[in-house]
Amino acid sequence: MVRPEAHPLTRSAADLRSDLLTIVRAGIASASARLLVERALDRGAVRAEAPVWLVAAGKAAPAMAGAAAARLGSGLLGGLVVAPHTANLPAGLDQITGGHPVPSPGSETAGRRALEFVGQLGPEAALVVLLSGGASALLAVPAAGLTLDDKVRTTRRLLAGGADIASLNAVRKHLSAIKGGWLAAATGAACRTLAVSDVVGDDLSVIGSGPTVPDPTTFGVAREVLERFGGLEAYPPAVVARLDLGAAGRVPETPKPGDRRLARATAVVVGGRRDAEAGAAREAGRRGYRVVHLDHPVVGEARAAGAALIDRALTLPASAPVCVLSSGETTVQVTGAGKGGRNQELVLAASAPLGRAGGRPIAIASVGTDGVDGPTDAAGALADTTTIGRAVAAGLDAPAAYLARNDAYAFFDALGDLIRTGATDTNVGDLQVILLA
Repeated sequence: MVRPEAHPLTRSAADLRSDLLTIVRAGIASASARLLVERALDRGAVRAEAPVWLVAAGKAAPAMAGAAAARLGSGLLGGLVVAPHTANLPAGLDQITGGHPVPSPGSETAGRRALEFVGQLGPEAALVVLLSGGASALLAVPAAGLTLDDKVRTTRRLLAGGADIASLNAVRKHLSAIKGGWLAAATGAACRTLAVSDVVGDDLSVIGSGPTVPDPTTFGVAREVLERFGGLEAYPPAVVARLDLGAAGRVPETPKPGDRRLARATAVVVGGRRDAEAGAAREAGRRGYRVVHLDHPVVGEARAAGAALIDRALTLPASAPVCVLSSGETTVQVTGAGKGGRNQELVLAASAPLGRAGGRPIAIASVGTDGVDGPTDAAGALADTTTIGRAVAAGLDAPAAYLARNDAYAFFDALGDLIRTGATDTNVGDLQVILLA
């Protein structure tokens, strides 16, 4: 419902900013991992007649595990939960804290514990695996001949180079003894995976690096990724040597489609970015906005995506207030020494094109639905048609200078335009909201 003091056609920048934050939070809330798991279980996603054991890994692991425990009740005999933080969990569930976005010693402890745990389960048992974004870093078991440091250095180099998640995880799977189907191959139990997707396209072999599903990528593909993002010489020699051996057929490939070891493993995506968009759309509608969904996911370089989103929004008619919703996952090629994240960089790149609105109030926000954007304490940022003027008044450099330094955090922190949600216990990628009065 539109506030009586703000006619739909006369909303100010302050009105848009207030609405923007409320709509963003509604989108995140609607993608609650707990709600998504409850919905899936209520619809029969798990039909276990045998005793159930559980492994949950990812940023949303505690929420997902809690929902599963509540629904499965006494049928759940125990399990392991791996997350970046500790949480209060139901009795019978052990937890280990791992690292993110790069693996930590805790991640290796968690990965080895998970393999040991599932390896003790026989064909009479049922294993439920709950996956969410972040599981790739949180479950780490270096393959033979590699160390955790090899994996950390490789992950950091790929992230700094702007590797997309599919490319990053193709490498991770071929440096691991748990990813790429190896977790499911290690158990005799029937394995059912429920995944909350932070991956554009909801590819189960990419979500959490697919520890329970067949892997269509190869050692050769992983080697090509290193060549594209920095060259082989930029990576630890042991990593390159393993990929060379694998490409030559001297190291076993990850389990592929049709592998009999995965015959009793099934998986399903129980929620993703569209759930966040749906919640945002409902709140925008309640506030009197006409909602426009952009069908194509927002991917590619964050700075290019930000400008493109504003250009698209400015083509919409000015006859009524509009809310433009999109989602996806962009990348950032880090060349400067600043601080930020892909969502902050997207919004910073969008701040200059906002000046082309011709006096029409417009505002944009982009957030990581997990509440974390890069190595910062913010989920993302917002900008509107007052941003550039306020930056000039505050004596800040032009946005282009901050972009060159990859320093979006400093820009928005100075203006009070960072969006801080704290940990959200979900992760369905990034959400963008644009409002036009």
